[in-house]
Amino acid sequence: MSPRRRSAPTTRRTLLALTGAALVTAPLFTFREPAPPASAPPDPDPAPARARTRGLDDPVKKEIAMRLVSSAENSSLDWTAQYPYIEDIGDGRGYTAGIIGFCSGTGDMLDLVELYARRKPGNVLAGYLPALRRVDGTDSHAGLDPDYPRDWRRAAQDRVFQRAQNDERDRVYFDPAVRQGTTDRLGALGQFAYYDTLVMHGDGGDATSFGSIRRRALRSAVPPARGGDEVRWLDAFLDARVWAMRQEEAHSDTSRVDTAQRIFLRARNLALDTPLDWKVYGDSYHLD
Repeated sequence: MSPRRRSAPTTRRTLLALTGAALVTAPLFTFREPAPPASAPPDPDPAPARARTRGLDDPVKKEIAMRLVSSAENSSLDWTAQYPYIEDIGDGRGYTAGIIGFCSGTGDMLDLVELYARRKPGNVLAGYLPALRRVDGTDSHAGLDPDYPRDWRRAAQDRVFQRAQNDERDRVYFDPAVRQGTTDRLGALGQFAYYDTLVMHGDGGDATSFGSIRRRALRSAVPPARGGDEVRWLDAFLDARVWAMRQEEAHSDTSRVDTAQRIFLRARNLALDTPLDWKVYGDSYHLD
């Protein structure tokens, strides 16, 4: 099923910024990069080292990507603590929940709960499926209140539901980003830029979707797969991404690009190697 999500929910940090809240001091969040699996087989590819650079689907790089997105979506590097998160943040998309901001009004929450019901019939959320189908495309809570948030948090203790969240995140957002990034011959940073864009904007048919953002970037640059320079291409893509963000008030704070992805690009860290230092919505983060 193609994603019906037009754009991701306002993050909790964005909501605070829009209402004028400010931090007196910016906390520094530090995590150490997980070691690669000891049993990982050697790379059989005889190509030059640049071509063998690990992509974002490498387990270590993927963990970095999850933490980077969580810093923007949840003001935390602990993305695994977000399974039970749920609230209506007033952005017109109904309930926002889980590790990637699944929304009751944009279809991806419905897809997730349907997957959970297939894997575990009769689960605590299965009874909400008729209501989720009715509210899809709206900000309504009809048939969900008052118990849906409580039951979501109960479901989030279930490893089956946690796995379903992981799998839907990968199917709808992560895997398509890696595929397109690989096709464009981008390193881990470029693949991450695609992933973060899909998380926020989805890949629908509107002017601010991922596909439209990429087409806008093609007006001024071409990806390496077409003979272009990777840095120049990513600069053009991020320019187009910022333009898209500014089309919606809820996304007008572009720091998740300006003081995060741009920082890595300026350092020519196309492999997204640690250590990494960045800021999102005024908060500082570090990964060793």
